[in-house]
Amino acid sequence: MPVTDITTDPENLTMTLTADVDAPVERLWRAFTQPRQLERFWGPPGWPATFTAFDFTVGGHVHYEMTSPKGEKSRGRWEILAIDEGAGFEVLDSFVGEDSEPLDGFPAMRMTFGFDATASGSRLTNVTYFTSAEALEQVVAMGAVEGSRMAMAQLDAVLRDLREYAQGRGTQVELLDDTHVRITRLVDGPRELVWRAHHESELLKKWMLGPDGWVMTAAEPATAVGSAYRYAWEQEGAPETAFGFEGEALLIEAPWRAVTTEKMSGMDGPSTLNDLQLYEEDGATLITTLIEYPDKETRDMILGTGMGDGMETSYARMEETVLASA
Repeated sequence: MPVTDITTDPENLTMTLTADVDAPVERLWRAFTQPRQLERFWGPPGWPATFTAFDFTVGGHVHYEMTSPKGEKSRGRWEILAIDEGAGFEVLDSFVGEDSEPLDGFPAMRMTFGFDATASGSRLTNVTYFTSAEALEQVVAMGAVEGSRMAMAQLDAVLRDLREYAQGRGTQVELLDDTHVRITRLVDGPRELVWRAHHESELLKKWMLGPDGWVMTAAEPATAVGSAYRYAWEQEGAPETAFGFEGEALLIEAPWRAVTTEKMSGMDGPSTLNDLQLYEEDGATLITTLIEYPDKETRDMILGTGMGDGMETSYARMEETVLASA
């Protein structure tokens, strides 16, 4: 993880984030000054950012919104106060409503971003200045420290070529906290086709099979927000092994994001929340699934079934059957 330190200073009314990365200053600068790059890490997992306006000039405004798995929006606006090309910039960051105007009761914060060369790459120093101790406490209570840490933890994947960063690593399972798991897999194929592979019945039956010897007996994907889906499998020649999953689509933003609930068919109990996101670069697509479990015990039980290995087998089959024919 690139974040090396986040400190709050109630006396000087600041919060300072420091991140060391294995990339030159000019690459780090581009990551923070190009909207499509910022979108990949500015929001923490589960709240990805979309930059809807980007006038990166002194006096200009940058507008962004972060969207939760359930479609809730948290909107912000930067007013660009100063730019030192290639070395740093300064903004006034405000919480805003749908009309892009600052929200009453939420503090505006001056933020500086500095980029410096180090022996191993470069360093980001991000300082947020507050107008009062109450404003600092309010933002910290809203989860700013942990949210910033989780957001910047995504920076490594942005700064490196995607194939260099992820190809050949297979399916990666990361425990983010007691209830959140992030699963990533790079596949060699365009995002549009990877999206279709997740949302068309005939394509699903070609790859979403898990270990060899299993068949998919039901592939009924959700096609719109609020619609239900159902998947079922059984071992060939052994109907007594049948099982399945079902749920509802909470968010669909084709071809890059789909959020669904999931539970085992016929079973009571809480569902998981599955947030699928697809990012394409140079003809390869990074599949990221953020799973929210109801508790640590459920998380550990499901991971203990060998879910990661089954997903790797399925993703490899996707490349061999669906993507190889494109």
